[in-house]
Formats: sequence, C-alpha cells, structure tokens
Amino acid sequence: MSEQRPRILAVDDTPANLRLLEAMLVPRGYDVVTASSGAEALEKVHSDPPDLILSDVVMPAMNGHELVRRLRAEEATRFVPIVMITASADQERVEALEAGADDFMRKPVDQIELMARVKSLLRVKQFHDTVERQRAELKRFLSPQIADLITSPEGQALLNGHRREITVVFCDLRGFTAFSETAEPEEALAVVRAYHGAMGPLIVEHGGTLEHFEGDGMMVFFNDPVPMEQPVLAAVRMAIAMRDRMNELIAQWRKRGYELGFGCGIAVGYATLGRIGFEGRYDYGAIGPVTNLAARLASEAKAGQILISQRAFAMIEEHAEVEPMGEVAVKGYSRPQAACNVLRVKEPVASG
Repeated sequence: MSEQRPRILAVDDTPANLRLLEAMLVPRGYDVVTASSGAEALEKVHSDPPDLILSDVVMPAMNGHELVRRLRAEEATRFVPIVMITASADQERVEALEAGADDFMRKPVDQIELMARVKSLLRVKQFHDTVERQRAELKRFLSPQIADLITSPEGQALLNGHRREITVVFCDLRGFTAFSETAEPEEALAVVRAYHGAMGPLIVEHGGTLEHFEGDGMMVFFNDPVPMEQPVLAAVRMAIAMRDRMNELIAQWRKRGYELGFGCGIAVGYATLGRIGFEGRYDYGAIGPVTNLAARLASEAKAGQILISQRAFAMIEEHAEVEPMGEVAVKGYSRPQAACNVLRVKEPVASG
C-alpha cells in the first residue's frame, strides 16, 4: 500500500495564485485542496482537516489573520501548521505571527523556499501526531490523567514525587475468592472482565485516577494529578454509581448461580504520589495511611455497603445521607475507626 500523500489547503481569493501553488506542490507529492475565502477554508478544515495550510493575508470578509485566530481558538485545529503568504512588509509578518501563524512568506513565492518551509512544518506536524497517537495508546493502559501527565512538559515534577491530600476509593467483589476456587477459569475471567468493563467508564466519568486493579480489587483516587474542588463528593458519587451498576450485574450473575456482592471503602488524607517501579516498568502510585484505611474499610464493608471514614463524611455531611456504623475494628489500626455507610447523595433542590 502506498503512503498517503500530505494534504495541503491553499487559501487565496486570486485563482491564479491558487493555480501557481498547485503547480509547485502537486508534482512533488502533495495533495492540494483550495479555498477562495476564509469562510470556505474553515468549512474545509472542519470537514477534512489538512496537514498544513498556506493562506493569503489580504482577503475580503475574513482576512488571513482572522482565519488563523479562529483556527487557533479551536482544540481540533490548534496545532495545524499555518504559513501566511503576502506581498506586504515586515509589519504584516509580525501581525501574522501574533495571530498564531507558524511561518511567513512573501510574494512572489519562491519555489525552493516554499518546499523547504513545507517540509519543515510537516515534520513538526508528524511529530505532534506521533505524540498524540502515543497518548491515545497510553490511555488504553493508564488512567487518562496519568497518560496526559507523562506526555506533558510539566509532568516530570509530579512524577518525581509530591505530597497532596487525596480521596481514596477501594472496592472489590464480596465472595469472589470462594467463587474463583470452584468456578472454571473461563467463568472467573468473564466475571472479572465484566466487572472491569462496567467500572472503567464510571471512573473516567467522575474524574477518578485508577491507581491499579488486581483481580477483583481496584483502587481509585481523586484530586491528583488533576486537582478537584470536591474530591470526596466526586468519590462518593462514583461509588454510588458503581454500586447501582454492580447491582445489575450481580442480578445477572445470581441467575447463573454466582453468589457475589460489591463493597467499597472511602477515606481522605495526605499521601505521597509519584512514579514507582523500576527502569522499564513504572506505575504512578500513592503511598500513605489513607490508602490502607480505604482498603481496610472496603474489606469490612458487607455486600452493597460503601463505608466512608469519619473525616471524609465530615467534608460532605450536607450532601450525603448515611447510616452510622459506629466504630469499626479495622485490621492494622490499634484503635477502631468511626465509619458510616453511604446510602445516597442529596441532590440540590432547583430554585423555582
């Protein structure tokens, strides 16, 4: 299969200039699409984004500067390389660059210079596209927040380690160990896949960061690496959505004779977060007592319960309806820990 030819959009209100650009570029391996105005160019960019844009500056209705500003204002077209072409002097060049153009050429266009600039900017575009593909691939294996973090310039400092207050959610399936001891491996794997498939979208929807999943257990935290205004409330909303979804799955499993349940533990506290592992195999993890407390609360939760620590409940008391559980003996803690079972979240009443 032949490699796809780079696609260039040429924008100019003078047909002769468009024909000249086509004559220069097409024989050298580029597909050229033309537009005679800024408005037409926007339509063509949105319908089939080009790899590079060559635009005249002086055009009626919408000039080249306005075209560039509109393209730079949209996420989908923010990084499309744009070269401005005009017969004007240096001031026009400054205005073009300030508008967001990547490069500038004077008329009449020199063919050798044009080819050099096109090749250079297409290399930059190719690099950007490669990074975006890698980021999309990373999101198949990592939480979206972590994938964005490790591909961002500012991410290195966070990866090296930092301290922050986070809300941790730990959840797992009640009865899974006993089930897996007697079930066929294919049955156990099908249950785990359905479980992960149901939980994953809910984690993303509520802005959680999946730290890890292992068998039927998974740990999610909130407020890192992306800070949130109400991380405890977001965590509780996610846990309730998980419980509701799991009730549907559990009902289906019960028809097959699978006796399984779902439990959650939620705690809030400070942790050290960053890259952990070794060369060739790193994870982004959280270390601190808060992770242990969430895990212990989850292990104490009965099927259908979401046990939340006293400190976490105090942060959302006005938003949640809970069932006090008194002090719960938590393994690994010298003293019992006060906990509540979350029943529901109180939705705000719309003003009439």
